[in-house]
Amino acid sequence: MKVSDLLVACLEQEGVRYVFGIPGEEIEDVLFSLEQSAVRFVPTRHEQGAAFMANVWGRLTGKAGVCLATLGPGATNLITGIADAYLDNAPLVAITGQGGLTRLHHDSHQYLDIVNMLKPITKWNTAISSPEVVTEVMRKAFKLAEYEKPGPTHIELSENLAKLEVEQQPQPLLPQRVRRPSPDYKAVAQMIALLRKAKRPLIIAGNGAIRKLASTHLTQFVARHNIPVACTFMGKGAISDRMEQSLLTVGLGFKDYVIEAVENADLVMTVGYDIAEYAPRNWNPTGQKPIIHIDFSPAEVYAHYMPQVETVGDISGALWELNQKLAAEDFAFDPDWYAPIRRRILADLASYELSEGNPFTIPGTLNLIRETLADEGLLISDVGSHKMWIARNFPTYCPNGCIMSNGLASMGIALPGALAASLVDPNRQIVAAMGDGGFLMNSQELETAKRLGARFTAVIFNDNDYGLISWKQRLSRGRSVHTTLGNPDFKAYAESFGIRGYRPRSVAELRQHLGHALGSRELCVIEVPVDASVNSALVDKLAQHWRRAL
Repeated sequence: MKVSDLLVACLEQEGVRYVFGIPGEEIEDVLFSLEQSAVRFVPTRHEQGAAFMANVWGRLTGKAGVCLATLGPGATNLITGIADAYLDNAPLVAITGQGGLTRLHHDSHQYLDIVNMLKPITKWNTAISSPEVVTEVMRKAFKLAEYEKPGPTHIELSENLAKLEVEQQPQPLLPQRVRRPSPDYKAVAQMIALLRKAKRPLIIAGNGAIRKLASTHLTQFVARHNIPVACTFMGKGAISDRMEQSLLTVGLGFKDYVIEAVENADLVMTVGYDIAEYAPRNWNPTGQKPIIHIDFSPAEVYAHYMPQVETVGDISGALWELNQKLAAEDFAFDPDWYAPIRRRILADLASYELSEGNPFTIPGTLNLIRETLADEGLLISDVGSHKMWIARNFPTYCPNGCIMSNGLASMGIALPGALAASLVDPNRQIVAAMGDGGFLMNSQELETAKRLGARFTAVIFNDNDYGLISWKQRLSRGRSVHTTLGNPDFKAYAESFGIRGYRPRSVAELRQHLGHALGSRELCVIEVPVDASVNSALVDKLAQHWRRAL
């Protein structure tokens, strides 16, 4: 058994089904070892696409996705996807090749110090130093990647080590289940005391609230006690947006209707909340609002986020404890203080219905997608102006029903992410929602999707612009510069890969195309030319609302 064989045996032991990457000379032994294993290697068209596939696999399964690249440019091309996993808390293991150890002490072809390069964006990373440490290194990489808060780890393997024979034939280490610590009983008592004092409590649910069964206990808690919930972008689906307690999403860069609830709340309970997503200064500008912090990690030291109570440990366990302690108490909060806000939010969403003879808009198209997509379906959002609308206007009914990058907020994740999601569950309805800019950053992965038989619908909102930057420039400067783009014929582009392409000319055609794409589960690309003037109109509408409210 060679070192590369043992490394792959460790992947099998960890339950890895796919490794995403691009072949290279320095990882040749690993590639041939993979060929003899139960793990399928998926050749992608760019290493960034491979990293995003591993990233989304990890988010959806809770098990680390794996990407593989050679040294030098192969490894550097992984960086954006790894950094995204780091800031978005996605479990991921990256494996990179390296030149032979005898040539690393001097200038060498394609050699870069990848281990040190990746230190700031990984939970842990190392170079395998000898055959004897392979099993420990592999187990540690997966354990740390998957343990809360999850994130990326990295392993480097030099080409000469990969070829070495392992003398003692060691066996891969068995994964051990790690129990997360239960919440402190004193902290639970303090939380209950603060809740009893409150008149208008509000929950902000973040990314951590959709992991480890937390959503189930959160749903029970808010339903029993009538506490409203606003989810962050990556927390969407922590409770179903059909629940009367849902105020949908908080976190836009301007003052939306939901902010009225945040401002009026006399207690904010954060559940799995990450300040990298939505800075506390935006919702607690004075720093005086009472806060309960429930998370896997202690709260960041931040002047606008100084919780009265921190419950650190298993989020699901903390919510279960609250439900158990309060089960015998029949107290619920009056919904009258937040119910009008929910009605206003839902009325606003409905106001964006598409109509024949008028241009397509992103929010109107999202309404049609939501109408067509099954409740348990998945929408993966890329980054751009459409992400703001998806966060704000796309109701989500289950955990991981809407995925987006909002820590690193990297363009280019939706298409490779949808491919990975299709491999996780081939029978799930999946939509990858992208702008024209984000689509072309990883559009080459359409070939990978076609080759694998992946089934999802790619929707391209085409405004021939870097729309989010243009939107923000117009808000701050009154005009936009350097954002206008030229685009190919996206329908013909899709068809050149042997993929069905659509460009609807009417609302009826768009409805028909979406129905066929999601009903047949065929790999499809739908280009929707959109009118971006709705972006500025939203800001104007909200400004008028707040002027009337004063």
